[in-house]
Amino acid sequence: MATFLLACFLLCLLLHLLLGRLLLRCSSALPLPPGPFNFPILGSLPLIGPKHHSGLARLSRRFGPIMYLKMGMRNAIVVSSPSAARIFLKTLDSHFSSRPQGIISKALAYDGRDMVFADYGLNWKLLRRISSLHLLGPKAMAGWADVRRDEVSRMLLSIRSLGESHKAVVLPNLLVRTMANVIGRIALSQRVFDEEGKEAKDFKEMVMELLVGTGTSNMGDLVPALRWLDPLGTRKKMWRIHDRFDVMLTRLLAKHAATAWERQGKPDFLDLLAADGAAGRDEEHISEETIKAFIADLFVAGTDTSAIVIEWAMAEMLRKPSILRRAQEEIEGVVGRHRLLEESDIPNLPYLQAICKETLRLHPPTPLSIPHFASEPCEAGGYRIPGKSWLLVNIWAIGRDADLWTNPLEFDPERFLSGEMARVEPNGSDFELIPFGAGRRMCAGKQMGMVMMQYSLGSLVHSFDWSLQEGAGEIDMEERPGLVLPKAVPLSALATPRLATTAYAAV
Repeated sequence: MATFLLACFLLCLLLHLLLGRLLLRCSSALPLPPGPFNFPILGSLPLIGPKHHSGLARLSRRFGPIMYLKMGMRNAIVVSSPSAARIFLKTLDSHFSSRPQGIISKALAYDGRDMVFADYGLNWKLLRRISSLHLLGPKAMAGWADVRRDEVSRMLLSIRSLGESHKAVVLPNLLVRTMANVIGRIALSQRVFDEEGKEAKDFKEMVMELLVGTGTSNMGDLVPALRWLDPLGTRKKMWRIHDRFDVMLTRLLAKHAATAWERQGKPDFLDLLAADGAAGRDEEHISEETIKAFIADLFVAGTDTSAIVIEWAMAEMLRKPSILRRAQEEIEGVVGRHRLLEESDIPNLPYLQAICKETLRLHPPTPLSIPHFASEPCEAGGYRIPGKSWLLVNIWAIGRDADLWTNPLEFDPERFLSGEMARVEPNGSDFELIPFGAGRRMCAGKQMGMVMMQYSLGSLVHSFDWSLQEGAGEIDMEERPGLVLPKAVPLSALATPRLATTAYAAV
C-alpha cells in the first residue's frame, strides 16, 4: 500500500513538473513584437537616423504600432498608436513606472534624486505629493496667479518697447526669461533674471545644450561597454553642464537662505518643501541634493518646454495670418482693447484653446516620451515583452498619424472645435493627444504648462500685431531634434502694439 501511494505521489509530481514546463514553454512561445534588423552592438540605431522620433515613426509604419528593436544593447519597445499607448500607460502602468538610469539622470538629476528621472519609490512619491500640494495642484496654482500675471505683463512691456523702437522680437529668449522668473519667484521668492542680458542668454544656451544635445542616443547608456570611452563626448559635456547648473543653484539657494527673515508667515515653495521633508520619516528625508535636483527639474522642464510650444504656435500663425486674425478677434470680443488678457478669460476662448491643442499635436515639446523601464517581463497586445526593456511612446508619430487625423501635417485648430476630435483633451485620458504623457509618470506640471501656454500665447496675440521683418522670406520650420523639439532657427518678428495706451499703462 505504501509503495502504491509513493508511486502515485511520484507520478503526480512528474505530471506537475511536466505541466509546469509545458506552460512555461507556451508562455515563452509568445513572439516578440515585430521590428527591424538589429546590427551587432549598435542594434537598429543605423536604421533610425539622427532624428529618432521621425526615424522610429517611419519604421513603425512598416512594423506596426508595437515595435521591438535594439537601441544599442538595450531592448526597446516603441509604441506609436493611441490603442497601444493605452495598453502600456494604463493597463500595464505599474509594470512601466520606473525610469532607466543614464548620464542625464546622474548629471542633471543628481543621480536620479528628482521627480522626472527617479525610480518609482518613496522619494518619487514624496516629491510628487509635496509638489501637488504646494506647487502644481489647482489650489497652489491659483495662489501663484499674481506672479504669472506680473511676469507676463513685464514681458509685454519689453515687447512693446522693442516694437516702438522698430526692433525685432526674438521670441524664445523673452519667453524663457519670463518662464524662469515665474519659477524663480514661486519656488525661491526671487527673479532669476532682471533683464535680458548675458546671464539670461547663458541660461537659455545651457538648458538647450542639455535638452537638445542629448536624448536616447547617448552611446554610453545604450552600449555600456563604450561608457568609459565616451566616444561622442556626451558624458563629459553633461558633467560640465551639471557643474554650471550646480553653481547657479548653489547661488540661488544661498540667497534664499539669507532672505529667510523676509518670508516670515509667507513661505515659498522651497520653504514648504524643506519643512515637509524635515517632518517626514527617515526614509523620506529630503537632502540638499534632492532639493537641487527638484529645482533643476522646474527650471529645465518649465522654461524651454513651454517656450518651445508657444514659439511653434506663433510661427504657425505667422504662416497663416487668418488664424492669427481670428484668434485676435475672439480675444477682443471677450476682453476688448482697454485691458490685458486675464487667466480667468481663457475658458471663454475656445479658439485659443484649440490653437494650443493643435500646436501640441503637431509640435509636442517632447517628441518621444522620457523612457519608461519594464520592471519585469510581461505580455502586451499578444506579444512577449522582455524584462528591463525601455518603453518609448512616439508622441510625435501619434499626432501625425494619417489614419487618426485628417490632413495631419496641416495646422488646423478647427479640428478641435467640431467633429470627433472636439472631445479630445491633453489630460492623459485621451490617448490621441498625450503631449504630457499618461499614467502615474505623467508630467506633474501639466496644468501649469497649459496655463502658461494659453495665458502667454493669448497675451502675445491680443496685445500686438505681428509681422516678419522685411526681406525675411519664409519662416524656417525645421526641427532641432533632442529630448525636446525646438525650432532650428529661433523665431524673430516685429510686434506692433494694438491695445489702448491705458491698457499697457495699467501693467
